Amino acid sequence: MKKRFVMMMMALAMSAASFAQFEQGKIYANAAFSGFNADYTGADKWKIDLNLKGGYFFEDSWMIFGQMGYGYRENDANTFLFGAGMRYYIVENGMYLGGSANYCHTSLFDESVSDFMPSLHIGYAFFVSRTVTIEPEFYYKQSFKDHNNLSGLGLRIGVGIYLE
Repeated sequence: MKKRFVMMMMALAMSAASFAQFEQGKIYANAAFSGFNADYTGADKWKIDLNLKGGYFFEDSWMIFGQMGYGYRENDANTFLFGAGMRYYIVENGMYLGGSANYCHTSLFDESVSDFMPSLHIGYAFFVSRTVTIEPEFYYKQSFKDHNNLSGLGLRIGVGIYLE
């Protein structure tokens, strides 16, 4: 009985501590990797992407962010990405939904392509300390220039930091 009570109290404390990180006025920084053959598009065989995000909580549970990214492609030119987005934390324990609008520049089949690519993502912020999280995230990106080769689903793993 005591073990259950202690576990319930710890879960409540962790939930309250994580919600405190999603308050208005907090600053957010994130570095994330995607690819690792967990991202599928028709054009890429093997790739790895590095994404950096910086954000601000303008309201409790609502964050606006800017991002930039670099993608390495094994058999083609590299990709550069710049964009902005918004994230909403659904529940107090760290689950979130988000979307972004990105400008992406890449070379595809010996042709330079610049594209506007909106994306949707859903993820979870696992707190490893009071301010540091591990954030797995599933995303879908949509290309308007070449849907078959540039649109795709993927998994991104990041480390987030929530600051005062």
